[in-house]
Amino acid sequence: MALHATNRAAEWAFHDLGLHCLELTHGVRNTASCRVAQKAGFALEGTKRSATLHADGWHDMHPHARVNG
Repeated sequence: MALHATNRAAEWAFHDLGLHCLELTHGVRNTASCRVAQKAGFALEGTKRSATLHADGWHDMHPHARVNG
C-alpha cells in the first residue's frame, strides 16, 4: 500500500505538476520507509545528521531522491 501511494504521488508530481526531482526523507531507524523509498525508485543520498527534532530528541535522517526520466 505504501509503495503504491508513493509511486502514485511521484507520478502525479512529475506529470501533473511538471516537477523534475523529488526528495523524501525518513528517520534512519525506519527501515520499512527506506525499503519503500528504494522500491519506488528513490535513491539513497546519504545521512543528514541530527536533522529533525522529535519529542525524544534529534534524529538522523536519510534523504532519498527520484529524478523524472
